[in-house]
This record gives sequence, C-alpha cells and structure tokens, in this order.
Amino acid sequence: MKILPLILMKPLFYFLASFCVLHSSFAATPNIVLINIDDLGYADIGPFGAKISTPNLDRMAKEGMKLMSHYAAPVCSPSRAAMMTGCYPKRVLPIPGVLFPAAAVGLNPNAITVAEVLKAGGYATACIGKWHLGDQPEFLPTNQGFEHYFGIPYSNDMGPAAEGSKSSPDQPLPKGKAGAGKAAAVPETGIVGAMQPPLPLVEDHNVVERVKAAQHHTFTRRYTERAVKFIQQNQKQPFFLYLPHNAVHFPHYPHQDFTGKSGISLQKDWAIEVDWSVGQVLDTLRELKLDSNTLVIFTSDNGGPLNQGADNTPLRGSKGTTLEGGIRVCTLAWWPGKIAAGSQTNAITAHMDWLPTFGSLAHCKSVGELKLDGKDISPVLLGQKDATGHDVFHYYSGFNLQAVRSGPWKLHLGKGELYNLDDDIGEAKNVAAEHADIVARLQKQAETMKADLGDKTKDAPGVRELGRVEHPLPLISADGTVREGFNKIAKTLP
Repeated sequence: MKILPLILMKPLFYFLASFCVLHSSFAATPNIVLINIDDLGYADIGPFGAKISTPNLDRMAKEGMKLMSHYAAPVCSPSRAAMMTGCYPKRVLPIPGVLFPAAAVGLNPNAITVAEVLKAGGYATACIGKWHLGDQPEFLPTNQGFEHYFGIPYSNDMGPAAEGSKSSPDQPLPKGKAGAGKAAAVPETGIVGAMQPPLPLVEDHNVVERVKAAQHHTFTRRYTERAVKFIQQNQKQPFFLYLPHNAVHFPHYPHQDFTGKSGISLQKDWAIEVDWSVGQVLDTLRELKLDSNTLVIFTSDNGGPLNQGADNTPLRGSKGTTLEGGIRVCTLAWWPGKIAAGSQTNAITAHMDWLPTFGSLAHCKSVGELKLDGKDISPVLLGQKDATGHDVFHYYSGFNLQAVRSGPWKLHLGKGELYNLDDDIGEAKNVAAEHADIVARLQKQAETMKADLGDKTKDAPGVRELGRVEHPLPLISADGTVREGFNKIAKTLP
C-alpha cells in the first residue's frame, strides 16, 4: 500500500526529540491522562450544570479547574486530529466530515502526534477506546506513537443494524445482515449506511472480537479496566494514557449496572457510568500515590447532539455546527498541588493545545520545531500571572471557515452576525450593526486564515496531505472473516 509523504517527516522529528530525552533526565515529568468522551453535551455533567449525579466529576472540578471556553471541532474525526497533532483539523485532516469503515484516507502516518512527542521523552503510551482517525493498519494508534491500543477504530454506530449499531437497547434489533443494502460506490472516507461491515474490537495489531449488541454494553467497563491496569503496570515511569470512550455516542449502551440510574434516559445513564469510570481512574492514582504527579484532563470531542438527548445549556446549537453548542465543550483539568482547587478560566483554549502543553510539561524542547496552531496553555492551567489563551480562534467545519472569535467577540462569517459571548453566551443578540469596526477587524483576521488554510476547498498552502492507502478493506468482512494481512493468520469471528 502506498502512503503519500508529508512535509513533517518522522526521522527528522526523532532526531530533534533527543532534546526531550536529555532534558527529561534532569527534570520531573508528570504522568498525563487525557479522557475524551464522545458527544457529551456542555451541561451533561454536574460541574457544568447537569441535573444528574456525577460525584467524581464534581470532586474533580472542586479539586481542579474548569475550562469555560474550551473548543473542540463540530464532529468526531476533526476534533481528534486536532487533539493528536496540535493543529487546526483542516491542516492535518482535510475531509468534509468524519471517517467511516474501510476509509482510503486517514491521519497521515508521517504526522507527529502527541503520543510520539511523549514517547520520545521516555513515556509509556497507550490509547484505550475510540480512535477515529483511520481504520486501516497504517493509520491505527500503534503506528502513531502508541505502544498499546485497545478499542474500536471509529464510532459505535458504524456497524450493522442487526448487531446493535443503529439502535439503543430499549428498541428491538432490526433484522438483516452485515453489509446488507444497495451497493454503491464507496467514498474515500469509507463505507456508510446499511453496507457497513461488523464492528471490530482491536488489540494492538489484531482484531480480537466482533462487536455485537451484548458487547456494546461492556465498552466503558472494559476500557476502564484496561486503563487502570495500564496505570498500575507503568507506575514506576512517566506514562501517557489517552482514554477516548465510545460513551455517550448514539446508540446509547450503558452497562446494565447503570441502566435506569438517571431516571431520565439511556444517554444520561451512560453519562453516570462515565462519571464512575473517571472515579476509578482517579482513585487508582490516589491509591498508588501518583495523584500529585499526574495531570488529568476530562473533555468531550464536540458539543452534544440535542436530538439524541444531550444538553448544551446555556449554549446555542448542537453537534455538527459552529454555534457554541456544537464546538465548545465541558473540560476539566486536575493536578493536585499544581492546579488551584476550585478554579476556572475563561481563556480561549482548544484541543490543539494539548500537544504543545503536554510537550512543555514533559520538557520536550523538540515541540518548538513543529509547525503548530495550538499553544502551550500550561501557564493558564497552573494559574500563572498574566497567562492567556488564544487571541484569535477560527471555527472550521470541514473545509469551510464559518466563524472567528477574538476576545469576547464572535463573528459568523456567512450571515455577518456578531455576538459578544461575555454578555450573550447563547448567541441570541446580533450586535453587528453597532460594532462595524469589530466586524471589519474579525473579517480581516478571517482573510488571513483563508490565505493559509483556505475556505470551501481543501486546496490551500497550509493544508497537509492526507494519509492514503490503495484498496482499503474492512477489518472484518460481512461473513466475519478478518482481513488477510491484519492478523497474522486470517480467521473467522462468530
């Protein structure tokens, strides 16, 4: 299979990364845990106003910091690309939406990820959960700096309807077979709809299970058990744990122990299970006396989908939009003794900040050699005087630049609507007519970005090449056969 090259080549990075290894030997490096929830609404957890009980997240906020203006992307794959690479999603993953099974494209294997930065600095690395940056072997976490991987490579709704992927467990499973439906040309971003193959559970380089309805219920618990085990096994060295849950993405499959706990919906039940999972991770860190040397981030990959029971109050909008409710996400940072208890920040921060921030905390000088859009927000997290977030943030949806923010001012470019988010977080009052000077300034900033990453096209000077393979195949075919060449010996899963 042919992989297209990227400007940032990994051999050069690993040469530069020697600075990280040298410096780290003279300075303490914190463990880092990044917990990423799927489709969690801004107000789906207690610290941001939820009506359900989330005691572990409440305690995390009480002992740490709430990031009130933290941005992801409108949908899954772009958000995760920003998180892994420190760049605007369009720069590193120029696709119109998200990736699907058997996609010919994915995050370029030559891209430098946060896992590679930290691994070069002596960290043990693991990704446990949903990846969603390409499902072909070349694109999976074990080729992007993670020593271990356990999870499904995309969303839990990207499988056969008859096996539980298109409906929640309070609805009867429809009849049919995997891959059933009218055949059509497959887009380069993968197989959609009724033709989708069985869901594969992957461990490191191998498909180990075909996920059916019963297994959907176990995702959160199994991921949590793996996460705890990884922490226990690596407690004597710095570690980076990326824990991207499939929860709470539709279909909603909380474990049976949590079904009905909220008294509201399966989506809220699953959010309660997420809180339990966070408690397991934090308790493990406390028990091993690692809490004072571990930074834990809790966040979501995009705003919650209102039509599936999420709550983004007081934000306007839903997943898939660049309204605040589609892209601003509930985010907590916890590091006892380092991050002030009960603190919060209104600084503009984003998922693309995690790579430079983690790299800085790990004393990796090589990060400065990378072309990044994110910035080191460790001064914000640590409460340093005069620490700031981004002066300007650009809201991309796929190829399209739809809005730009500077300070409290957000301009929606299409309609020319201007909102003061400090006074009007719900984007209810358009004040463009009263502030023509601010509109002009934000339009100028948008034009500067368009010159770099473009608008309504993927062809722009700053856009990097996608990873690409020839003849992509599902990891499991409709008859249950694992694709040849993925496992050492092809086999059929029941």
